Amino acid sequence: MRDLALIFAAALAAALGVGLLGALTLRLLRDRSITVHVCVLLTITVAAVVAGVVVVAQAMFLSPHDLQVVLLTVAAAASVSLAVGWYFGRRLATAAVWADQARERERRVEKGRRDLVAWVSHDLRTPLAGLRAMAEALEDRVVDDPGTVAEYHRRIRTQTDRMTRLVDDLFELSRINAGALRLTMSAVPLGEVVSDALAGTAPLAEARRIRLVAAESGWPTVLASEPELARVVGNLLLNAVRYTPSDGTVRVDAGRERDAAWLAVADTCGGIPEGDLPRLCDVAFRGEPA
Repeated sequence: MRDLALIFAAALAAALGVGLLGALTLRLLRDRSITVHVCVLLTITVAAVVAGVVVVAQAMFLSPHDLQVVLLTVAAAASVSLAVGWYFGRRLATAAVWADQARERERRVEKGRRDLVAWVSHDLRTPLAGLRAMAEALEDRVVDDPGTVAEYHRRIRTQTDRMTRLVDDLFELSRINAGALRLTMSAVPLGEVVSDALAGTAPLAEARRIRLVAAESGWPTVLASEPELARVVGNLLLNAVRYTPSDGTVRVDAGRERDAAWLAVADTCGGIPEGDLPRLCDVAFRGEPA
């Protein structure tokens, strides 16, 4: 019984020494991946077993051949353990990264929802307030001369069209998020799309004394869905006109490089702040000047 206790104590001491060394190693590698941690833990376990076996073998005066057999057996088991640990460590690391990415996506989606609600509220509040004021003025006969009444009717129609476009944008956004948007691709003359967008933006540009300039030639024909392409080009021009100071210039150019076409809208508003660049594709994001 005493011999067994001594063997146990010797094996425990050897294993504790390896364990302390392993704990120090894990502390030094605390910033490494889960896979590294799992492999280190398995290595510590195997090393503790090997240390205990070697100490006990020395105490029991095993022959070199018997000790070699024992160590080979432990090495085979260690190889399998390390391989399994590396495999499952990789899977755990992948799962952890995926979970972090999923949580980050959820946070961004939730923030996008809040921003979208704020955006819709902001864009609806102004036209609704104007519509109510004009409707009350017409109802109370505050204005009665034909010219002013006609102007109020025109403004009401304009604000109604604006809210209709906003609702259409929300509908398109919901279709995109649901994966239900289907694009009908066809050959689209980019010059015609830009020409229509310029015509639609011209009244606002004229009111702000902004000059619209477009290249006279070199417009390629592209494979695209014409309604969505027209919306993109129109939005680019509208934003450029909105944020360009008075007496500025908005220029539109296009061309082709190899198998791809490009479109550039340049303005004189000073560019997009560097801090806003990573969020350009976020739903409902607007920079500070907006």
